[in-house]
Amino acid sequence: MAVPRNRMSNARKNSRRSHHAKRPKLTAKCPNCDSQKLPHTACSACGHYAGRSYQATREG
Repeated sequence: MAVPRNRMSNARKNSRRSHHAKRPKLTAKCPNCDSQKLPHTACSACGHYAGRSYQATREG
């Protein structure tokens, strides 16, 4: 098991972890209905993606 030889200071530890901060989710505008959606996914409002409708219709 790996064990550090010396104690790592808080400044060194925190500067190493500086890029671990949370970022807001990126959103893109749907070209069909202009609502916000995640990029490269079908729109949850209208069901369009890449110019086609993928609205799921369940039977039963």
